[in-house]
Amino acid sequence: MIIRESCTCPLEIVHDIIKGKWKTMIVYQLKDGNTSLAQLERDIDQITQKMLLQHLRELQSCGIVDKIKTEGYPLHVEYYLTDRGRRLLDAVLIMQEIGIDYMVERGQTELLDRKGIRYTS
Repeated sequence: MIIRESCTCPLEIVHDIIKGKWKTMIVYQLKDGNTSLAQLERDIDQITQKMLLQHLRELQSCGIVDKIKTEGYPLHVEYYLTDRGRRLLDAVLIMQEIGIDYMVERGQTELLDRKGIRYTS
C-alpha cells in the first residue's frame, strides 16, 4: 500500500488507506470487538487468507487495526479496531446504509434477506 506524500485533500489519504476490495468489509466485521483470523475468513465471503492477511497488515500500518497475540501453543491472535478504526467504522456503517437503500430501491433484497440484514421497504 502506498500513501501519497503530498495531497490536495485529506480524503486522498483516507482513500489510500481504505482502497481495495476488502478493507471496508474487514473494518465492518470487526465492529463487535476482537476477532480471530479464522472468524474473519468465515465472515467475509470469498476472501483468501493471503488477501486477508495483506489487508490486515496494511490497516495495522495505518493505525486502523491492531492485534493481540496470546502466548502459548497454539498461538492465538485476535484483531480489533483502534480508536481511529472505530472512527472509520462510523463512516463504513453509513456506507452500509447507503448500500442497503440502493439495493432496496432496485428490488435487490434477496441478498439482504439471506444475510439477515434489516431494511425498510
